[in-house]
Amino acid sequence: MFLVVFRNRKRADMDEVAYAADAARMEELARARPGFLSFKSYTAEDGEVVAISEWADEASARAWGQQADHAVVQKRGRDAYYDSYTLFACDAPRIHQFERKR
Repeated sequence: MFLVVFRNRKRADMDEVAYAADAARMEELARARPGFLSFKSYTAEDGEVVAISEWADEASARAWGQQADHAVVQKRGRDAYYDSYTLFACDAPRIHQFERKR
């Protein structure tokens, strides 16, 4: 598994409708990509967003990062949506799981 964590803060003056449309389209495209496993996004009380995507392998995640439509929206994000962001990626996350038995 390859894990990508995208932490970001949005600009106060961004076009929220345009952002929502771009985000929905990117999620739709990502889910259709080979190697896609999952995506979830969480917003903290202070406005920071953490988006987590899981991929089968690094090559799948990198291919998504370079997909043409995604590249266009990444640039739009830097120009119009994000105040700041940090992307974390790792190919060997240490995983611990727990599931309560019912």
